[in-house]
Amino acid sequence: MVYLNQAGTSWPKPDVVRDAAAGALATPPAAWSDAFHAAHRAVAAHFGLDGPERLLLTPGCTSALAVAIADHAWQPGDRIVVSHLEHHALHRPATLLEAQGVEVVVIPRAADGPLDTQALEHTLKEGRVRLVAMTAACNVTGELLPVAEIIRLAHAHGALAVVDGAQVCGWMDVDLPALGADLFTFAAHKGLHAPWGLGGLYVAPHVQTTTPAATCAVPAHGTDAACAPMPGYCDVGSVDLVALAGLHAALGWLAAPAQTDRLARMRGQVERMTATLEACADVTLLGVRDPAQRLPTIAFTVAGRTSGDVAARLREAGLLVGSGLQCAPLAHEALGTAPDGAIRLSAGPLLPDDALTTACAVHEAQLG
Repeated sequence: MVYLNQAGTSWPKPDVVRDAAAGALATPPAAWSDAFHAAHRAVAAHFGLDGPERLLLTPGCTSALAVAIADHAWQPGDRIVVSHLEHHALHRPATLLEAQGVEVVVIPRAADGPLDTQALEHTLKEGRVRLVAMTAACNVTGELLPVAEIIRLAHAHGALAVVDGAQVCGWMDVDLPALGADLFTFAAHKGLHAPWGLGGLYVAPHVQTTTPAATCAVPAHGTDAACAPMPGYCDVGSVDLVALAGLHAALGWLAAPAQTDRLARMRGQVERMTATLEACADVTLLGVRDPAQRLPTIAFTVAGRTSGDVAARLREAGLLVGSGLQCAPLAHEALGTAPDGAIRLSAGPLLPDDALTTACAVHEAQLG
């Protein structure tokens, strides 16, 4: 079986990650605090931070986004701006603000790319925008959004920028101070190759949230927890120490010389699949075509067939792919693929060349 749903979750996990997770299960409680703090510091360093104080570890990217979007002094008439390519984990907490009188503005696609930055700038000039909250890459198509430009425009008009890094972390180096995002979230189980059940929220030092100052910042395991005027451990729930141990190990694996070219390698492999799909009758590829403008992900539809039927047929032939709405109904509405969704193929760095040869042969046989 060839696994081609890496944008959903990475698999297989590296051996060092599995070993670290297994070791964490055997770690006695007296050592939990030291292990947590060592891993927390390593994760912060991975993102270019001098320390972990502004990086909250969470049970997932979804919980991180919920706090990043909700914990502000929202007032009736405020506006939050999102892109049309958002995962439900970002779009849902934005729409919940409507009950407080907050307007949600969805920025459309450009003619030649995933986001109309002129429409974004126009919306910002209209005023009253408190947050610009957008994904760094669409989880359906893999398209990269112009994050640096999004942040620049937000700041130029007095808004905070929230970046959902779930898809890009692990594929691209993210230096948070250099990036300049005011809030940034990530998921550990995708490109970072850690186990399920862990994410994170970075809150820049200048950002003031509505979380009470007495909120616990990190778990202290039997001691008084340190507190900070930002969202903390008590706001989002327990940190999965097994997943954290796996992430700690994964960061070392990602930094190894053998993995420095992983994105270029996987883009090359996905190009082979793309060429095969382009030759298939009734296949429509979604998103930008340039591989440099997307992660190693392809989304497509097949005329006259549902995404579920196509995915089932590919599974019978030995390919595990994503199908349906990929938890991104807003994106599928914009792509014109709602309510059925699309088929998504996404590669990972542990996928061997012969697996792609098999995948291409299956595509030709099943979709040609």
